[in-house]
Amino acid sequence: MADTHSLSALIEGLRRLPGVGVKSASRMAFHLLQHDREGARALAQALQEAAAQIRHCNLCHTFTENEICSTCRDERRDRSKLCVVETPADQAAVERTAAFKGLYFVLMGKLSPLDGIGPKDIGLAKLFDRATDGVVQEVILATNFTAEGEATAHVIGEALKARGLNVTRLARGVPAGSELEYVDLGTIAHALVDRR
Repeated sequence: MADTHSLSALIEGLRRLPGVGVKSASRMAFHLLQHDREGARALAQALQEAAAQIRHCNLCHTFTENEICSTCRDERRDRSKLCVVETPADQAAVERTAAFKGLYFVLMGKLSPLDGIGPKDIGLAKLFDRATDGVVQEVILATNFTAEGEATAHVIGEALKARGLNVTRLARGVPAGSELEYVDLGTIAHALVDRR
């Protein structure tokens, strides 16, 4: 195809999304251009506005259009509890449970020395300042149960315990409604160790 610089740029732009390869990106690009030009314009405008207007909350580091996000501004939240998560998506997942009424700190990543991501890259100094503000009494580590998430939780937990804070970790174990014979062995082992 001659003269398709714009199409190639669109496909390359879509490939930046996680889990999207060349074929999927091409399929999306052709669909938008062939069947949904109005959708393409709306998507382009939404992306432009989001990139221009969304920033990090000055307190918890999540995404917001304001200096302070609505969660941090909510006076009904329990300010003595601070839940540490890796991403805004993780924060949204915890919020959907409606079980946590405290505040958050979003790391925007996890420690990964092999990828060159250290404490400064995920804002640990800002987290430590927030956690030791004299109001926070418990820090709940809700990083993912991956090797990097566990390492991140360990580093944060040790540093905060040394500062005299009560640090807890999300429990893990056998999912409700599951049968033991179908649960992976690692989950069963952790459930036995963390039993109460």
